[in-house]
Amino acid sequence: MVKQTEEMKQAVNQKQKMTPSEAIVETLVAENVKEVYGIVGSAFMDMLDLFPTAGIRFIPVRHEQSAGHMADAYERVSGTAGVIVGQNGPGITNMVTSVAAANQAHSPMVVISPSAGTNSIGLDGFQEADQVSIFDKITKETVRVTHKNRVADCLRTAFRIAYAERGPVLFDIPRDLFYGELEDYILQPNQYRADKRGSGDKQSIERAVELLKNAKKPAIISGRGSVDADGVDSVVKIAEHLTAPATCAYMHNDAFPADHPLAVGPIGYMGSKAAMYSLQEADVVLAIGTRLSQFGTLPCYDIDYFPKQAKIIQIDINPRQIGRTHPVEVGIIGDAKEASDEIYQGLQAALPSPEKDNDRVKLVSKRKEEWEQELVDLAMESGNPINPRRALLEMTKAMPENAIVSSDIGNVSSTANAYLKFNQTRRHIAALTFGNTGFAYPAALGAQLAEPDAPVFAIIGDGAWGMSLHEVSTAVEQNIPVVACVFNNKAWAAEKKNQVDYYDDRYVGSNIEAPEFAEVAKSMGALGYTIDKAEDIVPAIEEVLKKRKPAVLNIYVDGTQLAPPFRKDALKMPTRLLDKYKHLDYSVWGK
Repeated sequence: MVKQTEEMKQAVNQKQKMTPSEAIVETLVAENVKEVYGIVGSAFMDMLDLFPTAGIRFIPVRHEQSAGHMADAYERVSGTAGVIVGQNGPGITNMVTSVAAANQAHSPMVVISPSAGTNSIGLDGFQEADQVSIFDKITKETVRVTHKNRVADCLRTAFRIAYAERGPVLFDIPRDLFYGELEDYILQPNQYRADKRGSGDKQSIERAVELLKNAKKPAIISGRGSVDADGVDSVVKIAEHLTAPATCAYMHNDAFPADHPLAVGPIGYMGSKAAMYSLQEADVVLAIGTRLSQFGTLPCYDIDYFPKQAKIIQIDINPRQIGRTHPVEVGIIGDAKEASDEIYQGLQAALPSPEKDNDRVKLVSKRKEEWEQELVDLAMESGNPINPRRALLEMTKAMPENAIVSSDIGNVSSTANAYLKFNQTRRHIAALTFGNTGFAYPAALGAQLAEPDAPVFAIIGDGAWGMSLHEVSTAVEQNIPVVACVFNNKAWAAEKKNQVDYYDDRYVGSNIEAPEFAEVAKSMGALGYTIDKAEDIVPAIEEVLKKRKPAVLNIYVDGTQLAPPFRKDALKMPTRLLDKYKHLDYSVWGK
């Protein structure tokens, strides 16, 4: 970022004459925005022209959906709101999926949304769309610029809400309002928004401490809120004080250090059985920085693990999330770290020298060992050509300690929930409960930009890769050395598993024919590796990490070794009533 001059600093508290584009860019500079993602368009070109001088890097993607996923991941790693922009109409509507995903992931983001000019609104002009209405339900707020004098004020409001409500905000500006003159302040973020939230209601903290003090088998669920608040160390202190096993919320495997003796792994689909058994027996559950999502707490492996009788203490920054999916005994609206610190201090006062529950530590250790052995045993079953679990196991062996991993949605990507372990925060970037394919690779690119020196991997199925591979051009062009690990089973395997279990092996639309992805990668200027032997995975990863270039590992895995259906709760055996379809009824299978 270009250094502010003394004159600029002195001018903070006095109005200055500037163009709307300059007002927008200076607000971005004040917000420490270093990258903006999108595809060049005439609607915002006046603003774009200022980026190089302002010290803002424009990252041109190949599809605007990728811009949103990049910005989402950039924020998850850096803590700074991601910013995206596109041409009015189709450029902005291409962002719908990734903005909706960021909204459900609670990632602060600002969508700079040029719209039709003020003199043509409502005339169905070229590239006109009612963008505000389209994004209304998938953002925390839509902020519409109504006059050129309001551009900076409205953009400040967008950032204020994005950070306060933890999600994307649409900043809609008619394209003619980038031009002209105005007088306004150039403000610093502390002048128009506050980030400190506090620890929550004192009486609620005291009640939580009392419940935890008297608990016989307390357990902890640590979620993204703990990561975002830099509060995981505080969660560790509580776990150690109580000798409480600590789980990670679904697909937030970096929310508690995996190498800690009390860590039992993640809950949710394809999570850790050690975590599930530990949670199942709990009498008090301390859920820190997690909304306890419905999907993330469903039974798995036929284990209905979320306790029905336990007293739940839920800490969340957003009051809308308290008790939303599970009834709580104590709800605390507060910052995950500050609330955890207050609870820890209260526990120190109430239980100054608690006895370590060695029997519980041994039980946790035993469960972890059994689960780890089960994971290895499952991975070592032979596959044709590679058992997908074996491929995941080999991949995790090769990843350095500080590796960042993004994961898509799908059969293999979701099975990775069982194998991914992290001892540092801001390492796990998952598609989460919006569950759209095509997330992992652009997310990995954004994560790499946020932390250039870290090795970054993306776990992607071949179906999702079809929605992502165009961004290899972006990685090569911008020299972003992400390692794409494409698990190629020639199928939309999660849906194929449904057709195996519920439709008598009738495959409609689930089999995929694709080009040789490694060769495609090479043609785009990236490194490409075709892998059909498990023992070749580690050497390939070691080689690409040394070369620090964009790379694609096309890993062929067995398409018959599939994880259980995602949504057993939402699937039923098919019945057919018309004569034409009776041969498809589940009652006649095998007859």
